[in-house]
Order: sequence, then structure tokens, then C-alpha cells
Amino acid sequence: MAEVAAGGWHSVCVSDTGDIYIWGWNESGQLALPTRSGTEKTVRDEAAELNEDGPKEEEAATADVGAPAHFISIQPFPALLDLPLGSDVVKASCGSRHTAVVTRTGELYTWGWGKYGQLGHKDITSLDRPCRVEYFAERQLEVRAVTCGPWNTYVYAMEREKS
Repeated sequence: MAEVAAGGWHSVCVSDTGDIYIWGWNESGQLALPTRSGTEKTVRDEAAELNEDGPKEEEAATADVGAPAHFISIQPFPALLDLPLGSDVVKASCGSRHTAVVTRTGELYTWGWGKYGQLGHKDITSLDRPCRVEYFAERQLEVRAVTCGPWNTYVYAMEREKS
């Protein structure tokens, strides 16, 4: 493995060949594995119901009998994750409940909890699949590094060299 990162509830590592392996808790889609119904709405709704430390104890204690329980997906061992178009990854970082990776070609992909805009997709939507951050591609910027904080993401990017 060439790179490893740990977030609040999940971990990711990157092999020398650019493969991503990811494991841990998937309640906000941070593993890019399907959540309850595999929809963005479900992930967003669940994230709104959670505080930074997980389910609110008061809500769990007062849940209606017969109401659906919070869906929490645990991936207890590393799972191989493929990016769109088979991109090779060179850098990875994890936030509290979001994940970001940089490809060999300098593209940034993010997914997971997006409540504070930390995914960089111009909204506060949570995602349970990797999505390219278009901001950098639109400005001809090559992403070189990424570091996630608990609820934010820092990116180091440079102008692409002219061919």
C-alpha cells in the first residue's frame, strides 16, 4: 500500500497501482457503498438525523415502536472500490464522514456527508458514490493533494501545464 487515511468512522488505503480499498461505517455514504436504498436522498436524510458523533441518543430512545431503525452499514474488511472511468488514485484523505481522492491525472473525487459543502459540488448534498469535483476541471487546474478535516476539505492544485 502506498497511502492510508483514517476518518472519524472509516479508513481508506491506496495501492501502488492506484486501487482504492475502503472499510468502516457507511452511514453517510463515505465508503461509496450503497446505503439503505442507494439514493442520495436517503443518505442526505440520514445525515440530517445524526450529530457529529452518530445517532442522537434522545432520538434513539424516543423512536416510535415499529418505525424503521436507522440503517447503518458496516464494512468490516477492506473492499475494492472502482472510480468512474477506471481512474488510478494516488492520494486519499478521510474526514469525519466524507472521503476524497486524487487521481494520477490530477482530478479530485469526493463522496459521503456533504452538509457543510465539504464535497465541493456546489451544494450540500451527501453522496454515496464517487463524483468528480468539476470546479478544478473547469478551471484547468491539476489537483496535487487533498486533506480532509472533520467537516471541510483542503485541496492543493496548480495550473495544468500546457501541452
